[in-house]
Amino acid sequence: METDMSPEMASQVLGMLTGGGSMDHINTSLALRLIPLAQELEDSDLVEKLLEHASIVAKTDEEQGWARFEALKVVEASLESYLRLAEDAERMEGASSLTAAVNHYVALLYLADGQLDEARATAQHALRIRQTIEDKEGMAYGMALLMTVAKRQHDEDTAIAVGTERLELLISMKDDVGQMEALADLAHCQATIGEFGAARDLFERSLDLAKSMEILSGQLVARWGLADLAEIEQDYETAMLVLSDALHEFIAANSPAPAPLRQRIHDLTELRNQPAEDSSES
Repeated sequence: METDMSPEMASQVLGMLTGGGSMDHINTSLALRLIPLAQELEDSDLVEKLLEHASIVAKTDEEQGWARFEALKVVEASLESYLRLAEDAERMEGASSLTAAVNHYVALLYLADGQLDEARATAQHALRIRQTIEDKEGMAYGMALLMTVAKRQHDEDTAIAVGTERLELLISMKDDVGQMEALADLAHCQATIGEFGAARDLFERSLDLAKSMEILSGQLVARWGLADLAEIEQDYETAMLVLSDALHEFIAANSPAPAPLRQRIHDLTELRNQPAEDSSES
């Protein structure tokens, strides 16, 4: 569960819900949602108690499966453990969401281990399940994963096709942050196959969304990509301007600029000066 809570606020929430040592009023779903808060506070005892409670009060096989899934993640279980859970979830009644989630996680593990064919097949299986139950948010995550695997396999055609479908889905969901990320991902794919005009348009659309939402990280990704395209065309002046705009945004927001951004601007400055130095020496 993602949260913007401060540690103090997280501690207060947990204390309010689990205070007095009693968690009788907490169901499986809430117990599992509280685990990330307890982990942020590095309260391993509470994590263990929440996991145990979530399993004890589970009313269905699916709830029991979710508790088991979270427990496997907490102990960083082996791939084989997740595969067994995935097989069990397939046999549960009405557990499509759990089945899709576990298979998606397995695909991530395969990807991290470099088993790309297995990652692709498992990601596709998870995505088909989510399409069947019309889990649009899950579908967007699944497409992003499948796109990543395809890019690792140098299958840019599939990556672009899946990425385009993902973008259309996010537009229908009115998910501006997702669109910003999807546009940048698609732009990278288009640049890889030499479609620089299409890539530039996609990066600019991503940048417009990032600026409208004042998301510095999104602006940096888009401008970094635009600078890459400019450098490919040996237009170092444009690359410098684009990256300088990124630096100014961080300064305006009183936020420290990433070291790679400052380093790249420094390198570009030296690169632009190099031809003049060479001509003066000859």
